[in-house]
Amino acid sequence: MPHPAAPSPGGESSLPAPACSRRSLLRSATVGILAPWQLTHAADPYPSRPIRIIVPFGPGGLADISMRIAGQKLSERLGQPVVVDNRPGAGGVSAANAALTAPKDGYTLIMFTNGTTIAKTLYKQSYDYESDFAPVSTLAYFDLILLVGKDSPVPDLAALLAEGRKRRLNIGTINPGSTQHLSAELFRSVSKVQADVIPYKSTPEVLTALIRGDVDVAFESYAALKSAVDSGQVRVIAATGRERSPWLPQVPTVREAGLPGYEVAGWNALYAARGTPQVAIDTLQQRMQEVMAMPEMRQRLLALGTDPRASTPGELAALFHRDAESWARVIHTSGIKSQ
Repeated sequence: MPHPAAPSPGGESSLPAPACSRRSLLRSATVGILAPWQLTHAADPYPSRPIRIIVPFGPGGLADISMRIAGQKLSERLGQPVVVDNRPGAGGVSAANAALTAPKDGYTLIMFTNGTTIAKTLYKQSYDYESDFAPVSTLAYFDLILLVGKDSPVPDLAALLAEGRKRRLNIGTINPGSTQHLSAELFRSVSKVQADVIPYKSTPEVLTALIRGDVDVAFESYAALKSAVDSGQVRVIAATGRERSPWLPQVPTVREAGLPGYEVAGWNALYAARGTPQVAIDTLQQRMQEVMAMPEMRQRLLALGTDPRASTPGELAALFHRDAESWARVIHTSGIKSQ
């Protein structure tokens, strides 16, 4: 009866192991390698720790307030704290860099707005908003409004357009390159009125200019000048959206008031750095959809002058691309130089 082969110095049989044994060993080795990864992920489903949302504006503005309101409800749905990190300045460049240098694990997000589509053309960056970031969902939409002082002789948009064909108008907005500023430039271009667009450093300065009569009309968000509108310091003569807004239903749109080729809609949305796990993108989008449909959420955001509306990543990507191309044309036409 043949004897078993003697073990080799390495402790293994000198005879080749059966194929089935080699496969078993390979499976065992593979399981040993993958098990820690699998166990970690099984124990830590997304999300398993606080989520940071970078907002490219200072505290207290419309974007910041709406994101904090949404973040609170998002936190409840996700079961983890959602922390807002304000990174204002430089057209959102510092905020974007902070999001790109953070780990791409779904725990650092960033808020984009329609102003980000302007920054794509207006500011020179080392990254691209569309290829280096992944869309998650829109948060809310909002219009800008055209305002005149309470003592202005201009009763409506038709009268403003008529006045602009007789003399040169002054249009007040906040800083150059803002949505407000470029909306005014687009208005001047589409309406063919004689006008100078005068940018101010802040909304309070725009309001002062309106009250004193330094400007004939101003472009600003309803949220920014809600108290002045409600108190009667200024009057709203038109809104820039496609349809009348639910917070100012009595105010006609620019389109229906006599300028059919004009429309501007502002928005804000949630993005992540490209490379973020798909499970994180999907989870966040689904929870945003749920949060934006909550009656309490809708009521609070409508009171701010925004229309809460979630979207799919694909819808948001198309919105960003369309607006980026549109604002690029406005920037080039108005002669504003990239910075």
